[in-house]
Amino acid sequence: MSDTPKFEVIDRRKIKAEEEREGAQSAPEKRDEAAPAARKEPAPGPRLVVTEAPREEQKETAKAAEEPGPMDELPPAPTAKESHEQKTAYDASAQRLEDLVRAQNPAIGPQPPVTFEHLVQQFYVTAMLQMGAGTQEGQRPRVDIMGAKATIDLMGILAEKTKGNLTSAEDRMLQTVLFEARMAFLELTNMMSVATVPPPPQPAKN
Repeated sequence: MSDTPKFEVIDRRKIKAEEEREGAQSAPEKRDEAAPAARKEPAPGPRLVVTEAPREEQKETAKAAEEPGPMDELPPAPTAKESHEQKTAYDASAQRLEDLVRAQNPAIGPQPPVTFEHLVQQFYVTAMLQMGAGTQEGQRPRVDIMGAKATIDLMGILAEKTKGNLTSAEDRMLQTVLFEARMAFLELTNMMSVATVPPPPQPAKN
């Protein structure tokens, strides 16, 4: 007789099927009684809990989504063909204007092309003029502090939107101009704050 143990393969599917048949025949009432209890007790493990927002919040969100924003009110973008035709007509019109100006003033010469540097300088000069720079001596400066803030914010948006698309010289120029404009704005607003502080009360004279 060999000492090697023998293994017997048991098909547990048959055993399970037989147990289910016997359980269904012998204890139908117990299964019915246990079912409600099983339904009452939650199954172990994580559960998905869905919380609905209040109806008022849902209405406000839906209303905000339906209201058109500033970008939604814009007309459809022109096609590539329309843009090309318009650019060609614009360049021809600008050239005719330049020829007319040069004909009346021959010493002027051809105008240099507009570059990114001109755009940044335009923003900077506008912001400084709005903060009172360039006022002639003896005249009271006219300050548009909110307009200066808007112009400086536009330069900030320009720096953010063009990040990674500028040359090192262009980026250095833009960052320097933006820094100088913000410093001038801070100095001016600090002066305005000091000017609006009421003077301390004078001591009463005996």
